[in-house]
Amino acid sequence: MTKAEVLRAASLYLCTPIVNNLSEFTELVIQGGVDIVQLREKQQPDQKILESARELQSLCRTHSVPFIVNDRPDIALLSDADGVHVGQEDLKISDVRRLIGSNRILGLSTHSKSELLEAISLDVDYISVGPIEQTPTKPGRQGTGEEFLVFASQFVKLPFFVTGGVDPSKIARLKELGASRFVVVRYLVNAEDPKAAASALKASIQRKLT
Repeated sequence: MTKAEVLRAASLYLCTPIVNNLSEFTELVIQGGVDIVQLREKQQPDQKILESARELQSLCRTHSVPFIVNDRPDIALLSDADGVHVGQEDLKISDVRRLIGSNRILGLSTHSKSELLEAISLDVDYISVGPIEQTPTKPGRQGTGEEFLVFASQFVKLPFFVTGGVDPSKIARLKELGASRFVVVRYLVNAEDPKAAASALKASIQRKLT
């Protein structure tokens, strides 16, 4: 499949720091239904991040799941990752695209209507929208609220993934507002049974609205 087809088919996006037993954890959530994986690590030394990226890329490739590195095109290239995700304060999209080439996936975070409208004019493959509600994984950033998701569903033709406190109890409401793809951090990372947690999320995503 092309990268566009891969992204359109994806619905459950894990964003994870370097956790204990990283490969085992990632294997379990992929078995549960995760279909795209991002390594987002801000605290560890670069060499540790690179080693973890290589570990995850090998695992994800085995399962034909795209592997994305947050913020670091250098580590993405060194680990042969499938793509890079950047935020509004990171390198410019044009510079990242020049570094990673046209074949790798490039995603961009958006937190406001103006950022979203600019994003859809850039050379990106997908957009993240949120966080819809405030979350500890983005300290200091206020939630965007539901209106932003509705706006995104009306104006974004690219695949977009909603972020911010996603768990099975919230997916039906988010789907009503126009979401079909979801980024999850805490619900999976903190789960006692990661495979069951991922399965619960996937079932909620696939459940038809009544």
